Amino acid sequence: MREFKLTSEYIELVKLLKLLQIAQTGGHAKIIVANGEVIRNGEPEFRKRAKLRVGDKIEVMGEKVTII
Repeated sequence: MREFKLTSEYIELVKLLKLLQIAQTGGHAKIIVANGEVIRNGEPEFRKRAKLRVGDKIEVMGEKVTII
């Protein structure tokens, strides 16, 4: 389980995937999301620019991330 400390109101999903180096590029991050590989709070997330806020939990490619 990884934690990501939020320094603003929210972070967009594709930006988080790039920052955590889960995706190599923005294009790769968009493909991951479009393919339904991201689970947000127990539900599939298909919105590339979904706004993640404190308390959100993400599962992607075997990694679990909590936004704190």
